[in-house]
Amino acid sequence: MKISFSDYKVGAGVATDLVNTSPVVRTNLGEILTGPAALTRFLAEHDVHPDALAAGGPPDEADLEEVRALRGEIRAILAADAEEQVVEAASALVGRAGIGPSLYRDAENRWQWYVATSPDTSVADELAVLMGTGLLGTLRTLSHDRFRRCASPVCEGMFVDTSKAGRRRYCMPEVCGNRLNVASHRARRLGSGRRPESARRRPDSRRGGDTDSG
Repeated sequence: MKISFSDYKVGAGVATDLVNTSPVVRTNLGEILTGPAALTRFLAEHDVHPDALAAGGPPDEADLEEVRALRGEIRAILAADAEEQVVEAASALVGRAGIGPSLYRDAENRWQWYVATSPDTSVADELAVLMGTGLLGTLRTLSHDRFRRCASPVCEGMFVDTSKAGRRRYCMPEVCGNRLNVASHRARRLGSGRRPESARRRPDSRRGGDTDSG
């Protein structure tokens, strides 16, 4: 597998989505990578085609366990406090099976920097090179600040913000952001539907209010 050294967004995106398949992220959903078939779907959804699967068929239980272990390593990198920790750990991922960087021609026949993976390596190690390259590229191009925790109070997800504006707040904006917006909307509706305490009190007829009793 050849991995573009300059297009860090691909690897960073796979890293984000892999981390958030963990059962620790949303306990109500549980494990997302429930079996080899789920791992196959994950790879297909992200258009990742490891060389290890080119001739050997779909991933098996061993591949699944290795990818789950890798998932924990990626989360630890995203949670690291120091940039040096990120560089060291992500570089180690690339070093597992990476060769290069070297120049290869792209689809438009232009020379580009790529990191290739070693022959006969595992699915997990190919993913390690892909994500390690993406994380290093993000750190170098954007900053360590782009490695973040989800802003939703009911989510333990993490993500890499590769957006141009750098204002992303949720690991899965369409899920976590929507959920928070709905909760806020409900809270506002409840608040606007309540009358002030003074308005809810009924006049005490025994006191006579402002009526002149004399």
